[in-house]
Amino acid sequence: MSWIELSLDTTNEAVDWVYTLLAKAIAAKDLHISEYAENGKNHEKWKFTIQMFLPEDARIHQRLDEIEKILTPLHRTGMTSELQTFVVDQKPNHLDTDKTSANSLIRRIGDRFVILSTDSDYQSSDSQEIVLRLQNSLAFGSGLHPATILSLRLLERYISPKLYTLDLGSGSGILSVAMAKLGAEVLAIDNDRTAVNATQDAVERNQVNQQVIVREASLGSASKLGHWMGGDSVEPVPAIIANQQFDLIVANIFARVHISLAAEFYQALRSIDFHSGILITAGYTSDRADDVTSAMTEAGFALGDRLQIDEWIAIAFVKP
Repeated sequence: MSWIELSLDTTNEAVDWVYTLLAKAIAAKDLHISEYAENGKNHEKWKFTIQMFLPEDARIHQRLDEIEKILTPLHRTGMTSELQTFVVDQKPNHLDTDKTSANSLIRRIGDRFVILSTDSDYQSSDSQEIVLRLQNSLAFGSGLHPATILSLRLLERYISPKLYTLDLGSGSGILSVAMAKLGAEVLAIDNDRTAVNATQDAVERNQVNQQVIVREASLGSASKLGHWMGGDSVEPVPAIIANQQFDLIVANIFARVHISLAAEFYQALRSIDFHSGILITAGYTSDRADDVTSAMTEAGFALGDRLQIDEWIAIAFVKP
């Protein structure tokens, strides 16, 4: 039987997201990741190559169409190179024993963050790098979803040492750990027990216990809104009263929750002489950006930075 080999190159930040999307159409055993190499040279943009192998059977054209549909918006936004297609007589034998996977890669986000799996033996030689070690979990944010990447980029811009911060909907804990390693004090809350456990694990794994408190809780009326990421409903959890206590809030959750909590976000942030309160919103797509922005400006926020990957948006708002 002949095989169709598909190949594309992708960026350091996008590789996890590209791999996750492709895994919906292709079995993991037929997806292979390697470090990008063109005649042994590095590329200023492409860092990884993803190869896919499909049997040339009666379904091949349907499957190719599915993959093309997945990849077109990624290529259009610069996350991947063009898809290359070849016909081969057989899969290379070495790929059957290749242990490279999305979880063993070293991901670099922004200027300083390095994301590693728990078992990675990577040792940083750069004192400016901030290493975050995570394990896979069932909580949203376990992989490097675009919303997570955008949140990390904005946190790198806005976090400074000693700020008191809130991670609302902490998920895997990656944002809480990132803020702590940037020097902030963090209250990490989620209304999902799986997410709370995942955050606590990430805090302990990264040895930031002294800076991060993890609680099963909500902010104000958020406990009445159900699961923040749209899953099954959750039992009511303790509510934290919004009382101008935080210097920065990051919330990687659905747009409807951002909109519902706009006034309470404003009330929960404090602005002092040397620092304006910052709200970083993520977890929604460009079709909801105007709705979120309108809700925040009506609550009193000024518009700050806006970042985008594919259709995913993250916006920072400032409390004057």
